[in-house]
Amino acid sequence: MDKLYDLIIIGNGPAGYTASIYASRYKLNHLIIGKVPGGLATEAHSVCNFPTESRISGIDLMHKFQQNVQGLGTKEVIDEVLDIEKVNSHFRVSTRNKSVFEAKTVLLAIGTERRKLNIPDEEKYIGKGLTYCATCDGPLYKDKTVAVIGGSDAANTSSLYLAQIAKKVYQIYRKEKLRGDPSWADQVMKNEKIEVIFNATIKEIVGNDRLKSIILNNDKKIEIDGLFIEIGSVPSTAILNNLGINVNEHRYIIVDQSQKTNVEGIWAAGDITTASNGFRQIITACSEGAIAANSIFSYILEKR
Repeated sequence: MDKLYDLIIIGNGPAGYTASIYASRYKLNHLIIGKVPGGLATEAHSVCNFPTESRISGIDLMHKFQQNVQGLGTKEVIDEVLDIEKVNSHFRVSTRNKSVFEAKTVLLAIGTERRKLNIPDEEKYIGKGLTYCATCDGPLYKDKTVAVIGGSDAANTSSLYLAQIAKKVYQIYRKEKLRGDPSWADQVMKNEKIEVIFNATIKEIVGNDRLKSIILNNDKKIEIDGLFIEIGSVPSTAILNNLGINVNEHRYIIVDQSQKTNVEGIWAAGDITTASNGFRQIITACSEGAIAANSIFSYILEKR
């Protein structure tokens, strides 16, 4: 540890980066710690609803965020936070690489992680035909046959993206109608390379050294080269266990209108929170990050 920061932002996605931009404008001495610059937003192959962009990839959009942050001189540590503890009047943050940082306040912008199917052999085939990121791994399946699991925006946009690469895309959804943005759903249904199978789930994954096929709950067997799981995400709350932070029944962090948690000195923003009416978008994460930074600035001023 080399100094006591005003603020440590944990998470370098849209919420964390936006909070950092505002914290820099407020002259708060802070740093960002996160595992992947841009977070899950980088996996979006096409973002069409961000106000400054008619269409942009998630990775390109988040690169712009990061450039803005870096241009303001903020220190960004690429690492994983393993523990946060209260030490007297401040917080001590420990990382996987054995770094330790201390700050007067903490902003949790840790986002969510991919939801898994939780079926036999799922872990076995990760990286061997099974993936949770179409944008990351789609190019590996040029002219192949793939399947996408899910029926919301993430699955719909992944199917459309993969249809540009693969020769055939099966989209398997447990309900009888696709959800999410109607424009994406309409494009999926009209795309000749995509076959949507409704009212179906995966019962079994079949293969040897690589995934070869899947068996559905109706015992239908589908030969595929790649399987893309796009069934949403769950909160990344493992590091909260020792802090006594209130979460709801789904493990999302409960915050007030200023993004404060029930623990003094700790705020939360982005997909991890109960704010923004549960509307988890890049722009709402940005809004929460900005509100949190403003609230933290006021808090720091009061304590000086």
